[in-house]
Amino acid sequence: MGHNVIIGSGVTISDGVEIGHNVVIQDFVEIGKNCKIFEGAILGKKPAKASMSVLTEDKEQLPPLVIGNSVTVGAGCVIYRGANISDMVFLGDLATVREDVEIGAMTIIGRGATVENKVLIGKKCKIESNAYITAMSTIEDYCFIAPCAAFSNDNFLGRTEERKKHFKGPTLRKGSRIGAGAVILPGLEIGEDALVAAGSVVTKNVPPRVIVMGVPAKIIREVPEDQLIEAQIFYEG
Repeated sequence: MGHNVIIGSGVTISDGVEIGHNVVIQDFVEIGKNCKIFEGAILGKKPAKASMSVLTEDKEQLPPLVIGNSVTVGAGCVIYRGANISDMVFLGDLATVREDVEIGAMTIIGRGATVENKVLIGKKCKIESNAYITAMSTIEDYCFIAPCAAFSNDNFLGRTEERKKHFKGPTLRKGSRIGAGAVILPGLEIGEDALVAAGSVVTKNVPPRVIVMGVPAKIIREVPEDQLIEAQIFYEG
């Protein structure tokens, strides 16, 4: 336990947990065994709703933040109440994970990455530094998202009441990959084992097992067989 650690009421801390200096753990957080919580992290933060917020709900009864076993929480991370972090997840320094988020086992969330609310992330994914995962996105198992990729969920760019009927983030099917700086428009589906090249802007659904590239992104060729997720040594189905 480091210096100046603040622990709220009803917190559960299991055996083998290391907590750095200036960590804040809000009420009722559950921390599994052998976790490492580095300096300045905030666990169990309650969401604050701005007057113009649409997707942030007033939730006084959010479930506790649950952190599994052997999770690493980097320095300066903020993880909100109502998130569920599975075993062996790694969260890099300054990453933010909002409420109503589930992250599967052994997934990596990179330094400075932002995962907004109402997001589902599968197991063994890699979301690299400064990636932006918008609210209401789904990322299935084994997906890779390179640095500075950005997802979007609002085709109306914040105007008209009609937009509220259509909010939806992208869906990435198992094993799909997104290159650095790529932009994925709202509600689109990236097919299983598809690859979006760096800097692309995806404006249409991407079929499985193809490579797309460009602005707007277009199909270039199929993904080579030796790069398919089933061919990788870490794949478990």
